[in-house]
Amino acid sequence: MPMERQRALTSHRRPTAGRTPRRRSVRSLVSAVCVAAATALTCATVPSAAAQPAAPEPSAGHRATPDARRALLPPTGPVTSGPGITTFPLAVVASVPHPDAPPPGADDWHCRPTPRHPRPVILIHGTYENAFDNWNYLSPVLKRHGYCVFTPNLGAPPGEIFKATRHIPFSARQLARYVERVRAATGARQVDLVGHSQGGGALPRWYINWEGGADPRNPARNKVRRLIALSPGNHGTTFLGPGLLVKELGVMRATRPITGRAIEEVTQGDRFNYELDRLGDTRPGVEYTNIVTRLDEVVTPYDHQYLKAGPGAKVNNFTIQDICPADLAEHGAISYDPVAFQLILNALDPATAHRPDCELVLPLLGAPVDIPVR
Repeated sequence: MPMERQRALTSHRRPTAGRTPRRRSVRSLVSAVCVAAATALTCATVPSAAAQPAAPEPSAGHRATPDARRALLPPTGPVTSGPGITTFPLAVVASVPHPDAPPPGADDWHCRPTPRHPRPVILIHGTYENAFDNWNYLSPVLKRHGYCVFTPNLGAPPGEIFKATRHIPFSARQLARYVERVRAATGARQVDLVGHSQGGGALPRWYINWEGGADPRNPARNKVRRLIALSPGNHGTTFLGPGLLVKELGVMRATRPITGRAIEEVTQGDRFNYELDRLGDTRPGVEYTNIVTRLDEVVTPYDHQYLKAGPGAKVNNFTIQDICPADLAEHGAISYDPVAFQLILNALDPATAHRPDCELVLPLLGAPVDIPVR
């Protein structure tokens, strides 16, 4: 990559003093509508960010000894348990008072992977989402199945409700540091990534491709074993068509101080996507699973979410409706869809795979009845 192109793609600007109030005014409006209901829902059950301390950050590539790992751990903090919230809109509301809190079952920095599940699972939220609202349903499911679960908040300062809005390579570097923290704390050599939208496509793939997640010359040194994606932002989106016109007219660039840079980068035709894909969709030694819905109204066309396997990689592309025709999950509901959860568990542990049990799954709301996840 020419040096000037690399600098252009990987540089980022700090928000200026003039930009911050405009962005916060949007958040304040949403918060004013939601906060009363959210407080009633969550004050008794959601830990604050202060109550859930982050693990200290080791240097890149650090492999800690057992004694060093103990020194890296934070003081014991509460890790919430329970079934979690089972619909995305309620989880969004519940995240307002505590936008940096982990979902139930996540961020236990004393968790140790088992021989059955030797790799920690890192859940990566999507654009305008956060760890709490994106993973409130899935995180406790994975925890009950014996996985060590971690959920970073990326691409926004602490206190922001809507995250993953910044320059995607910036968020990918945050993810790179977070993976090192998880590896150091758990002693695991590799991790599995599960993501939604940007968090399943552009962000983790940039980390794998350009920020040390994979080593094409020696795949045995890869830090990522699997990337499992729900409605991933691969190859750019048209936003049902009008998104291309909005970008062409310069509206996205003009509104970047409010909407964030990432929304422009995930649009089809942006040079970010060219750089992300120019060496192919995959890297050797990484197994990719994409779980998509034909009803996706955000990442369009939906079949652009599929990946094509390159040398030494494996790709599984699933379309929800091919497995369960009555599943009406769209872009938001897919991260609250038990059918998708079963496919995630199958990808994490193929030896114990089960065909999902199919029931009606509704747009936005998910499943109205509890679908077994085995």
